[in-house]
Amino acid sequence: MNVCIVDSSDGVTLVGGGPVPGRLLGMALRRAPVLVAADGGADRALAAGHLPVAVIGDFDSLSSGGRNRIPADRQHMIAEQETTDFDKALRSIAAPFVLALGFAGARIDHGLAVFNTLLRHPGRVCIVLGAEDAVFLCPPDITLKLPVGDRMSLFPMGAVRGTSEGLRWPIDGIALAPDGLIGTSNVVSAPTVRLRVDAARLLVILPRRRLDAVLDALLPPGSPRGGSE
Repeated sequence: MNVCIVDSSDGVTLVGGGPVPGRLLGMALRRAPVLVAADGGADRALAAGHLPVAVIGDFDSLSSGGRNRIPADRQHMIAEQETTDFDKALRSIAAPFVLALGFAGARIDHGLAVFNTLLRHPGRVCIVLGAEDAVFLCPPDITLKLPVGDRMSLFPMGAVRGTSEGLRWPIDGIALAPDGLIGTSNVVSAPTVRLRVDAARLLVILPRRRLDAVLDALLPPGSPRGGSE
């Protein structure tokens, strides 16, 4: 059963236990000022000088020192072992959007589990930020404003079909699948890109510097969001 632990009208920055450069954390907090940690991500946040409003997970990686520094009422243990700490945290947050840091790049298996979680919670607007990329689950219909020449990779996590406008190599009529045709290293060919898909199984991977364009596309007009870089 899902329990709402963090209910915010602002965006949430969710920090995991992987590497989180200080500049990336600052960029995320300017847009999503509510800081939540998934288990050992609390140590990352504390090391950067930030106290999370909540720590969520099974607490198998949070250090004893970190746990002692966090008020008890901000510690939320979810003991089950069937899901990852990222899943536990994401499903426990109600917010317009979540920026997830420290979940991609350290270990391949952890990264795959994170992308699996995005598919398990298609109703959550969550953007996974890495050293170079911003990754999100493609909704049924999305329009993005992007510079011509930008890289846009599309990776199917299951069988999915769709249409595209504004890409050098359209996906119309192509059956995409993780064990078949994929759409990595495509290129933006027009200032407006539109994607429509028949299932919530397609990851969109863009340069991290296009985070604001992604937020513009995923959020309703007027949604609360901090400033850009």
